[in-house]
Amino acid sequence: MSSEPPPPPSQPPTHQTSVGLLDTPRARDRSPSPLRGNVVPSPLPTRRTRTFSATVRASQGPVYKGVCKCFCRSKGHGFITPADGGPDIFLHISDVEGEYVPVEGDEVTYKMCSIPPKNEKLQAVEVVITHLAPGTKHETWSGHVISS
Repeated sequence: MSSEPPPPPSQPPTHQTSVGLLDTPRARDRSPSPLRGNVVPSPLPTRRTRTFSATVRASQGPVYKGVCKCFCRSKGHGFITPADGGPDIFLHISDVEGEYVPVEGDEVTYKMCSIPPKNEKLQAVEVVITHLAPGTKHETWSGHVISS
């Protein structure tokens, strides 16, 4: 056993990777993602993504009447208030029939289809505007505006 004390450390050890970390920002490494650069798919069934069996069930169902509560063309959806009361029904842009964009107060007829995955909520399909709301401006899908 030696009675000599260990030599004092001259400087803390430096690593090559830690030199200059504060000087320049480092690019963040990202894991490859299959959805990177793509749009996340919508969970709502549109006319294109609805199953054939759901379409058949909806088309065989009764026709309901209601009033358009709201509709946003840029978002692509809105809601219908049923004429017989009850909760509002979801309306997707792909399910609107005819040449006019629905606006608040339009009377519509529609059929209903359940929304997966739990099938607890309902969605209006085959929506047809029967009476345009009086005193409002209506827009066609091509962008022309008319007054009713």
